[in-house]
Amino acid sequence: MSMFGDGLDQAVQKAFTRPIPKSAGAQMRYLVKQLKGTKAVAQMLRISQRTVERYVKDQIKKPRPDLAARIEREVKARWQPQIRAKAREQAASTGGILIDTRARLGYTAPIGSTDQDRIRHLTVALPPQYAARLFDAQEQGASDRELRAIAAEALKEVYFQDGGRRAGSLEKVRFTDIEHLEFDL
Repeated sequence: MSMFGDGLDQAVQKAFTRPIPKSAGAQMRYLVKQLKGTKAVAQMLRISQRTVERYVKDQIKKPRPDLAARIEREVKARWQPQIRAKAREQAASTGGILIDTRARLGYTAPIGSTDQDRIRHLTVALPPQYAARLFDAQEQGASDRELRAIAAEALKEVYFQDGGRRAGSLEKVRFTDIEHLEFDL
């Protein structure tokens, strides 16, 4: 997936109240229950229906590393949907979201200002409206570039302009060369 999309998913997963199933058989049984059949699971994971049935019956216990990663990713994507929705709603309405990043940040401003891009390590609390925009865009299938643009706009308002108290003539923030990106609710 994308750096921003994965980061938002990991932030929401921190709100889970129970861990995902550990064994491959338990994970496969969960997926079969969620997708209502072994055929749908087999198509999603790109394996045979018989292989899915063997995992469900614990006849196969240890999947290949690439298949284990796909199974775990699909289980996490479907695990505790109500808790996931509640965490997103809380971040979008009252809590906001925390972004921790180390990236090259610069901005476009009038002539005479020092708008040189440079590596910065920022930990900034973004207001709820930006959390809502990020989550809404992610749900609608926004690309990494679109999510980055929303985050850059949020950093412009919160970090560079300090909510309108400074740098009023700042036009656009450049958010590139991301070395580290993490979100927290």
